[in-house]
Amino acid sequence: MFDLHCHSVFSDGELIPAEIIQRVRVLNYEAIAITDHADHSNFEFIINNLLKIKKAYQGSLPKLIVGVEITHVNPDLIPEVIKEARKAGAELVVVHGETIAEPVAEGTNLSAILGGADILAHPGLIKEEEVKLAGEKGVFLEISARKGHCLTNGHVVKLAKKYNVSLVINSDAHSPSDLMSKEHALKVGIGAGLTEEEVFKLWEVARKRFL
Repeated sequence: MFDLHCHSVFSDGELIPAEIIQRVRVLNYEAIAITDHADHSNFEFIINNLLKIKKAYQGSLPKLIVGVEITHVNPDLIPEVIKEARKAGAELVVVHGETIAEPVAEGTNLSAILGGADILAHPGLIKEEEVKLAGEKGVFLEISARKGHCLTNGHVVKLAKKYNVSLVINSDAHSPSDLMSKEHALKVGIGAGLTEEEVFKLWEVARKRFL
């Protein structure tokens, strides 16, 4: 089990990174990506501090993946922030997609895909041509377990299946109760329209790419 999208006190999460690591260790995770909300003002702070934690926990499980979630950045600027975050040491770049749960600037999904994000989180009612492009660019689309963001999971899965686009199931955890067991993550996938076999397959694809 692994999760590629969660938040710590470095943005709007409730837990420090060490507690996130401990809690998912109890859930038998092999890896956890901490991906705090980031823009031009704070991505270096987030990445630098996660790199310190990663160094301290080097060699122990779960593996910490140093990430950011680029959030509410002007679409025209997203590719630049993706590039700069990678340069600063980010191992995983998530972009906060056009969820229907809050007002996200139109064009964010497309900019994230063209900019080379690893994961487009909760992409909402993403356009068919954008899903197709995500497949061509190797960008994973997220099936979200988070309240509100999860409302369009079925739409995302339907189009991802049509164009053979890689998916990942993430918690988008902000609090301890948001962290998922493997069994719960499986139910999220099935609820979104996947079979059990498809969920296990997408986990394996994501594992090979990110772990």
